[in-house]
Amino acid sequence: MDLRVIGYFIDIVDSGGFVKASEKIHITQPALSKAIIGLEHELDLTLIERGKRGTQLKLTSAGEVVYRHGIELLAGRHRMLNELASQQDLTSGELRLGLAPLGSAELFAPVIAKFKDSYPKIEMNLFVRGGVEQTLALQKGEIELATGIISFDKEFDGIRIHEDPMVVVLPRNHLLAHEASLQLCQIADIAQIMFEHDFALYGQVFEACEKAGFTPKNITRVSHPDFGIALVAAGAGTMVLPKLIAERHSVSGVVHVPLKSSDLYWELSLYWRRGKQLSFAAQAMLNMVKEQLGTHRYPQA
Repeated sequence: MDLRVIGYFIDIVDSGGFVKASEKIHITQPALSKAIIGLEHELDLTLIERGKRGTQLKLTSAGEVVYRHGIELLAGRHRMLNELASQQDLTSGELRLGLAPLGSAELFAPVIAKFKDSYPKIEMNLFVRGGVEQTLALQKGEIELATGIISFDKEFDGIRIHEDPMVVVLPRNHLLAHEASLQLCQIADIAQIMFEHDFALYGQVFEACEKAGFTPKNITRVSHPDFGIALVAAGAGTMVLPKLIAERHSVSGVVHVPLKSSDLYWELSLYWRRGKQLSFAAQAMLNMVKEQLGTHRYPQA
């Protein structure tokens, strides 16, 4: 059903006939008559009782129904277009953003602050989750964008926003603390402080250790880098971290020794479900991340 023709029908009724409606909407009377006849044929109903020329227009009972619901349809269309225009102008809407526990404060806090300043009427909901939870949340539609360590594939698309070398965090008095750099195999016999399983970085470090020929032993699991580094300072083991995170949470009792491994580095991405249309708010955040973090590196399709 063509809403444009419904609008013609309402204009005819409100104007009291075809002549005045034709003058109001600048369409010839024959064209209006043809449009209404087409609507009647589509509905297989008579909407207007045809009387003598000059007589007052009269609706059938079916015409009254079409008139009443037509007003609602056009009002709904108007509300829809206004809402879409508001979203496109970012005067309304919602952004649901999943943030990785590691690196988001350092990298995304300034971007989020600028976004809120630029689009104060956008409702922003932030969810801090581990890598596994981020993926599930995207799949369920609970969030639109997520940050984290991920390999782009057929399901997820995104942009790389930050790369960082890895360091080994050691107690300041450890025998290896004065080395210029270290290989993973050199810490094979040292107790490890590692993140919980739902952190993508845990799997990345564990796999790199196995490639280096050993399985991490005597693991103490943590969910916060500051506590992990505090454990290192107390002599409970060593911890492999991105340089940015290690420096952000550093304490006086530890040192950071660069890791030589070319297979292990931290690469944070902003990503979303491949093929899913992003909301205007999410697209605005994506554009701002590109602008603020200076990245234009896209994954291969």
